[in-house]
Amino acid sequence: MNEDLRNVVLGVLATGVSASLGWLTRTYLWRRGLRRKQAFFGLAGGSECLLVVNRKAGSEGSVHRTDVSALLELSALIKDCGAQPRIVQHDSARQGIGDLAEFCVGGPYSNRRMAAHLSSLLPGLRMNVESDPVEDRGMFTIGGEVYRGVNGVTEYVVLARLTAGDGGRPVFLFCGQFAVTNQAATRYLAKHHEKLARTYGSGPFVLLLKVVNSQAYGPDVVELVADVTRQAMTAVAAEPAAT
Repeated sequence: MNEDLRNVVLGVLATGVSASLGWLTRTYLWRRGLRRKQAFFGLAGGSECLLVVNRKAGSEGSVHRTDVSALLELSALIKDCGAQPRIVQHDSARQGIGDLAEFCVGGPYSNRRMAAHLSSLLPGLRMNVESDPVEDRGMFTIGGEVYRGVNGVTEYVVLARLTAGDGGRPVFLFCGQFAVTNQAATRYLAKHHEKLARTYGSGPFVLLLKVVNSQAYGPDVVELVADVTRQAMTAVAAEPAAT
């Protein structure tokens, strides 16, 4: 073998080794990222999770089209983890917490499951479900702070990851004042889940998000107002009875 041929062979071998190492590195990083994503969402490959849907206001069983978009975005996240969603109506989900990962969409006025979660898991958070007065409809009270929304202008939504029960699987809550805010929260989670996983690990968090000018921008312009985990998870002391 002359020197030129030897150099060609060595070059081909070096290229092959480099390509193999690059492929192995990319595969390792992809698998590590997938494991972290699965751990954050509580979704092992081949597992099942609950996707709890609410009902459209004023209807018996239909879902608001914007909430359907939110469900589709969540389904894509679930599929990326190799899991399968089981879609259930809010009033048909009679299962405990922790056995399966759960994604619960909609405010307590249209989602009984959400109302139960807020009551049992977030005692420091209240959402007004009364229709009057109009300006207080959907109002959040968190740790004594009040957040009123203006439809299409400034709207609030709570995004939470909570754990309870023996199974240890998380419950994700998307509890907004209007349907567009539920989709905004799912989109925020899809975009920022890696950062949230680095910040909170497998622990709980409750974030208050603000959707800005949805009548012009839809669910795309979202601001983080505050981490309200401590306030939302701490029961508010009852006011003393009048004497």
